[in-house]
Amino acid sequence: MLRLGLVLLLIPAAALAQQAGWGNVGKPQEEVFSWAKWWTEPMFSGFWMAWTRATLAFFVFIFSCIGLMALLELRWPGGAERTGVLGLTTTRGDRLFITLLGSAYIFLAWLGFVGPPMWAPLGLAIAWGAFSFWKI
Repeated sequence: MLRLGLVLLLIPAAALAQQAGWGNVGKPQEEVFSWAKWWTEPMFSGFWMAWTRATLAFFVFIFSCIGLMALLELRWPGGAERTGVLGLTTTRGDRLFITLLGSAYIFLAWLGFVGPPMWAPLGLAIAWGAFSFWKI
């Protein structure tokens, strides 16, 4: 008798789930443009590495930083050594390395503890970079 009561309770629930859209599970959905998907989808099919727009932007940024450091070294040779708050004597290249390494740790810690919205760690990384070049 109890089983019959449970079955009679579940029949309307199954019908309501069917009406709510469960009947569309597995059917192809309409493709909607997404900036996140565009930013992270592979640019070349069948290539040995999954080059996305995000990885391309990262490498362009790194090589741009190296190029800027080379131009600054040509304009003002010597690396602009100074002793900062950590007590280390650093050059521009040292400060760039400390900035990039600290930014990587900021992003990894954010991913580990919080998750995907990455705008806040981007702000923290920019603030860390400003602090590194200003005080270290």
